[in-house]
Amino acid sequence: MRYKEGYKIQKRQELIAISGKLAKKQGFYATGIDRFMKAAGVTSGSFYKHFSSKNDLFKALIETESERSIRMWWNNPHDNVEDWIDYELDRYLSLSHVEQPENGCFLPSLANEIAQSDREIRILHQNELLRGHALFSKNLGSEEKAWAMMSQLVGVILIARSIEDENLRIKILESNKHMMKQSLKSIQANN
Repeated sequence: MRYKEGYKIQKRQELIAISGKLAKKQGFYATGIDRFMKAAGVTSGSFYKHFSSKNDLFKALIETESERSIRMWWNNPHDNVEDWIDYELDRYLSLSHVEQPENGCFLPSLANEIAQSDREIRILHQNELLRGHALFSKNLGSEEKAWAMMSQLVGVILIARSIEDENLRIKILESNKHMMKQSLKSIQANN
């Protein structure tokens, strides 16, 4: 049977998107190829029509998820630094991001698995992270502030996800938002 032009590319993108959601929720290495393919509604045999290995899928997930994050940061509608920061903190440090990892940033869910992966995956991730860092550096006016903000954002989500009590989760999110806003404002006032 012949497929329409572009079908294979579209199906691959669909498999990456569905696998990404599942990996962010359940872990990449803890989820087998069969489970990824079942979630996508295809047979396990069709996996190899799109990916050469599970590592190949992981690389595609990292690239796709990184691109998704960068697009979101580019779509921040604010030009001035203070509003840009407020927008990003409110968007990222949200209860929905904590409770729905499948719809959020991949770093709180998959950074540890990336760290345990082979060199090729870690280098790919590093290069993708540097792209995001460049955007944060541009908006914050500092490479150092960009690393600090990016790292704290991921860490806050990771800690909040480890807490059972919703009120405490909210307190963690809000206190970090407040502290980060104050810290970045004081740094800017001194520049």
